[in-house]
Amino acid sequence: MTRAITPILADLRVVEVSAFVAAPLGGMTLAQMGADVLRIDDIRGALDGQRWPVSQNGTSFFWAGLNKGKRSVALDLRSEEGREIAAALATAPGPGGGIVLTNFPPRGWLSYDALKSKREDILQLVVQGDRHGGSAVDYTINPRTGLPGLTGPADAPVNHVLPAWDLVTGQMAALGLLAAERHRARTGAGQQVTLALEDVALAVMGHLGFIGEAAYGTERPASGNDLFGAFGRDFATADGGRIMVVGLTGRQWSALVETTGIAAGLAGIERQRGLDFAREGDRYLARDAIADLIAPWFAARGTEMACAALTAGEVCFGRYQSVRQMVAVDTACSSANPLFTELEQPGIGPLLTPGLPLRFGGSGNLAAVPAPRPGADTASVLGDLLGITGAAYDRLTDRGVVPPPPASA
Repeated sequence: MTRAITPILADLRVVEVSAFVAAPLGGMTLAQMGADVLRIDDIRGALDGQRWPVSQNGTSFFWAGLNKGKRSVALDLRSEEGREIAAALATAPGPGGGIVLTNFPPRGWLSYDALKSKREDILQLVVQGDRHGGSAVDYTINPRTGLPGLTGPADAPVNHVLPAWDLVTGQMAALGLLAAERHRARTGAGQQVTLALEDVALAVMGHLGFIGEAAYGTERPASGNDLFGAFGRDFATADGGRIMVVGLTGRQWSALVETTGIAAGLAGIERQRGLDFAREGDRYLARDAIADLIAPWFAARGTEMACAALTAGEVCFGRYQSVRQMVAVDTACSSANPLFTELEQPGIGPLLTPGLPLRFGGSGNLAAVPAPRPGADTASVLGDLLGITGAAYDRLTDRGVVPPPPASA
């Protein structure tokens, strides 16, 4: 008998007013844990409703990816009536409601004071560009950290295609709201929480030692694909493939040495250069000489053969492949992995869709849920929370404040 799953955040309701990556990711993370996340956008279209990448018919994979499990509400936010409805949804009564996540400037109906006047215990988390409320995105923050100068070759800065600061900020936004909600549950007090993308980046730079390293006078050089401070490098195989190997921990290093058969050569380098490869840093100092020992092993083997040997030897490695190859042949990126479900995504069709990576052993995990069509849930949400149904909803439709209800309604 299958046990029914009670979502771990089943009693939480969050109103999200957002665009870009960080805030929508925070809301989606809460939705994947069972929170009722209501995304409110202007009736004329969400700012990121058509953001690339898009399908052949122009439907945004970006929207589908970052809005899974939410309910989508479309309102005429230029009208007073539309803003009043948005504020009413944000402050609707209920012990798990009164929670707002946004990366828009908190002014007008969205200001903390305006919302607090309607619900004293309101919680609002505002994702900002910088701590002053200025505009910034991942691609403007990253150059300021100095990391593009350490990525790739030494002759030009390279921005990473992955929006790392957005992703960390999105997860911190979800964490921040849960922490504020826990505080409210204990004290009854609401509050506004701010989270700046720039501060997240600066904090991480400090956490990982980049700030300390620079403050004490060291300018780290670009090191290509090498793992800084230990041994890690990519190698070409006989059939043109590439594989990244890492010897960071003692166990990883010994597995790499044994599998590639380079122990004798390493001993000679240690004697010649006065190094001890039991130390991570010494492996980094001799990385080119170590790589020269390992390269022939890969050059003598095709990619499949090398991967099989590395797997058997319990080496820490990763095979380079394109995103398309990952989707086509990697079983980890398929429905064989419980993370994924093949779903019918509105406007796109069948789509391999990830659920929540966290695995809750006690409460269980929800299955992946597709993203809604923009505005598709307006009628049901207004009916559920505000009692606006039937003729009252139709009058709003006539005035262009809300979209028409679904045909099946």
